[in-house]
Amino acid sequence: MTGWSPRQLERQFQAGVGLAPKTLSRIIRISGSTGDAQTKDLSALEWMTGTWTGTQNGVEMEELWMPAKGNTMLALHRDVAGGRTVSFEFLRIEASKGEIVYWASPMGRPATPFKLVEVAGQRAVFENPNHDFPQRIIYWIGREGSLHARIEGPRAGKTASMEWAWRRAAKS
Repeated sequence: MTGWSPRQLERQFQAGVGLAPKTLSRIIRISGSTGDAQTKDLSALEWMTGTWTGTQNGVEMEELWMPAKGNTMLALHRDVAGGRTVSFEFLRIEASKGEIVYWASPMGRPATPFKLVEVAGQRAVFENPNHDFPQRIIYWIGREGSLHARIEGPRAGKTASMEWAWRRAAKS
Protein backbone atom coordinates (compact mmCIF):
# COMPACT_ATOMS: atom_id res chain seq x y z
CA MET A 1 0.00 0.00 0.00
CA THR A 2 1.46 3.34 -0.96
CA GLY A 3 0.48 6.96 -0.60
CA TRP A 4 0.02 7.02 3.17
CA SER A 5 0.44 10.42 4.71
CA PRO A 6 2.91 10.73 7.60
CA ARG A 7 -0.08 11.25 9.95
CA GLN A 8 -1.81 8.05 8.73
CA LEU A 9 1.42 6.09 9.14
CA GLU A 10 1.87 7.51 12.64
CA ARG A 11 -1.69 6.48 13.59
CA GLN A 12 -1.14 2.95 12.26
CA PHE A 13 2.14 2.72 14.13
CA GLN A 14 0.57 3.87 17.40
CA ALA A 15 -2.32 1.42 16.99
CA GLY A 16 0.06 -1.48 16.37
CA VAL A 17 2.75 -0.71 18.96
CA GLY A 18 0.76 1.28 21.50
CA LEU A 19 3.24 4.17 21.50
CA ALA A 20 3.71 7.23 19.34
CA PRO A 21 6.79 6.93 17.08
CA LYS A 22 8.54 9.84 18.84
CA THR A 23 7.91 8.24 22.24
CA LEU A 24 9.36 4.93 21.04
CA SER A 25 12.37 6.77 19.63
CA ARG A 26 13.00 8.48 22.98
CA ILE A 27 12.71 5.18 24.84
CA ILE A 28 15.22 3.56 22.51
CA ARG A 29 17.68 6.44 22.89
CA ILE A 30 17.54 6.37 26.68
CA SER A 31 17.45 2.61 26.99
CA GLY A 32 20.97 1.33 27.39
CA SER A 33 20.19 -1.85 29.31
CA THR A 34 18.89 -5.19 28.12
CA GLY A 35 16.25 -5.34 30.82
CA ASP A 36 16.11 -7.15 34.11
CA ALA A 37 15.80 -10.69 35.44
CA GLN A 38 12.30 -10.97 33.93
CA THR A 39 13.80 -10.89 30.45
CA LYS A 40 16.31 -13.69 30.95
CA ASP A 41 14.32 -15.90 28.56
CA LEU A 42 14.88 -13.33 25.81
CA SER A 43 18.57 -12.82 26.58
CA ALA A 44 19.46 -15.38 23.90
CA LEU A 45 18.05 -12.92 21.32
CA GLU A 46 19.91 -9.85 22.60
CA TRP A 47 22.10 -9.83 19.47
CA MET A 48 19.07 -8.65 17.44
CA THR A 49 18.79 -5.32 19.28
CA GLY A 50 19.74 -2.11 17.56
CA THR A 51 19.00 -0.16 14.42
CA TRP A 52 19.73 -1.99 11.17
CA THR A 53 19.69 -0.47 7.68
CA GLY A 54 20.25 -1.60 4.12
CA THR A 55 19.30 -1.08 0.50
CA GLN A 56 18.07 -3.86 -1.75
CA ASN A 57 16.80 -3.41 -5.32
CA GLY A 58 16.51 0.35 -4.77
CA VAL A 59 14.47 -0.04 -1.57
CA GLU A 60 15.85 1.56 1.60
CA MET A 61 15.16 -0.76 4.54
CA GLU A 62 15.23 -0.08 8.28
CA GLU A 63 14.63 -2.54 11.10
CA LEU A 64 14.84 -1.34 14.69
CA TRP A 65 14.81 -3.79 17.64
CA MET A 66 14.48 -2.53 21.21
CA PRO A 67 16.28 -4.39 24.02
CA ALA A 68 14.29 -6.94 25.99
CA LYS A 69 12.31 -5.50 28.86
CA GLY A 70 9.12 -6.65 30.58
CA ASN A 71 9.29 -10.00 28.74
CA THR A 72 9.09 -8.36 25.31
CA MET A 73 11.28 -7.09 22.52
CA LEU A 74 9.54 -4.55 20.26
CA ALA A 75 10.54 -3.67 16.71
CA LEU A 76 9.47 -1.90 13.59
CA HIS A 77 10.44 -2.30 9.98
CA ARG A 78 10.06 0.24 7.16
CA ASP A 79 10.78 0.09 3.43
CA VAL A 80 11.09 3.30 1.43
CA ALA A 81 11.30 3.53 -2.38
CA GLY A 82 11.22 6.70 -4.41
CA GLY A 83 10.88 8.76 -1.25
CA ARG A 84 7.67 6.97 -0.18
CA THR A 85 6.97 4.33 2.44
CA VAL A 86 6.01 1.22 0.46
CA SER A 87 5.86 -1.23 3.36
CA PHE A 88 6.04 -1.30 7.14
CA GLU A 89 5.70 -3.90 9.86
CA PHE A 90 5.27 -3.93 13.63
CA LEU A 91 7.09 -6.79 15.36
CA ARG A 92 7.36 -8.12 18.88
CA ILE A 93 8.88 -11.10 20.58
CA GLU A 94 7.24 -12.18 23.83
CA ALA A 95 8.33 -14.60 26.53
CA SER A 96 5.22 -16.01 28.18
CA LYS A 97 4.17 -19.31 29.75
CA GLY A 98 7.52 -20.92 29.00
CA GLU A 99 7.42 -20.03 25.30
CA ILE A 100 8.97 -17.35 23.16
CA VAL A 101 6.73 -16.12 20.34
CA TYR A 102 7.49 -13.72 17.47
CA TRP A 103 4.44 -11.66 16.44
CA ALA A 104 4.44 -10.09 12.95
CA SER A 105 1.96 -7.39 11.95
CA PRO A 106 2.71 -6.32 8.35
CA MET A 107 1.08 -3.09 7.17
CA GLY A 108 -0.81 -2.81 10.48
CA ARG A 109 -2.77 -6.06 9.96
CA PRO A 110 -3.56 -8.31 12.93
CA ALA A 111 -0.44 -9.95 14.35
CA THR A 112 0.46 -13.53 13.40
CA PRO A 113 2.37 -15.69 15.94
CA PHE A 114 5.52 -17.70 15.16
CA LYS A 115 6.89 -19.88 17.97
CA LEU A 116 10.64 -19.96 18.63
CA VAL A 117 11.72 -23.51 17.74
CA GLU A 118 15.50 -23.09 17.59
CA VAL A 119 18.08 -20.68 18.94
CA ALA A 120 21.81 -21.31 18.67
CA GLY A 121 24.38 -18.58 19.08
CA GLN A 122 23.30 -15.72 16.86
CA ARG A 123 20.62 -17.59 14.92
CA ALA A 124 16.92 -17.95 15.74
CA VAL A 125 14.14 -19.85 13.95
CA PHE A 126 10.45 -19.10 14.47
CA GLU A 127 7.69 -21.28 12.97
CA ASN A 128 3.95 -21.33 12.40
CA PRO A 129 3.08 -24.38 10.27
CA ASN A 130 -0.59 -23.29 10.15
CA HIS A 131 0.15 -19.94 8.47
CA ASP A 132 -0.06 -19.69 4.67
CA PHE A 133 3.16 -17.77 3.93
CA PRO A 134 5.60 -17.57 5.51
CA GLN A 135 5.71 -20.54 7.85
CA ARG A 136 9.30 -19.96 9.02
CA ILE A 137 11.13 -16.77 9.95
CA ILE A 138 14.88 -17.03 10.49
CA TYR A 139 17.17 -14.32 11.86
CA TRP A 140 20.95 -14.55 12.13
CA ILE A 141 24.12 -12.48 12.28
CA GLY A 142 26.37 -13.16 9.33
CA ARG A 143 30.17 -13.36 9.36
CA GLU A 144 30.34 -9.72 8.27
CA GLY A 145 28.26 -8.66 11.32
CA SER A 146 25.08 -7.94 9.37
CA LEU A 147 21.62 -8.93 10.56
CA HIS A 148 19.91 -11.29 8.12
CA ALA A 149 16.28 -12.37 7.92
CA ARG A 150 14.74 -15.05 5.76
CA ILE A 151 11.12 -16.12 5.39
CA GLU A 152 10.16 -19.52 3.98
CA GLY A 153 7.06 -21.52 3.20
CA PRO A 154 4.83 -22.96 0.53
CA ARG A 155 3.63 -20.68 -2.26
CA ALA A 156 1.86 -21.82 -5.42
CA GLY A 157 2.72 -25.46 -4.67
CA LYS A 158 6.45 -24.79 -4.30
CA THR A 159 8.75 -23.84 -1.44
CA ALA A 160 9.44 -20.12 -1.65
CA SER A 161 11.72 -17.82 0.30
CA MET A 162 12.78 -14.21 0.59
CA GLU A 163 15.91 -12.91 2.30
CA TRP A 164 17.20 -9.55 3.52
CA ALA A 165 20.39 -8.24 5.12
CA TRP A 166 21.00 -5.05 7.09
CA ARG A 167 24.12 -3.52 8.60
CA ARG A 168 24.13 -1.92 12.04
CA ALA A 169 23.36 1.80 11.68
CA ALA A 170 25.92 4.29 12.89
CA LYS A 171 25.01 5.83 16.26
CA SER A 172 23.80 9.40 15.98
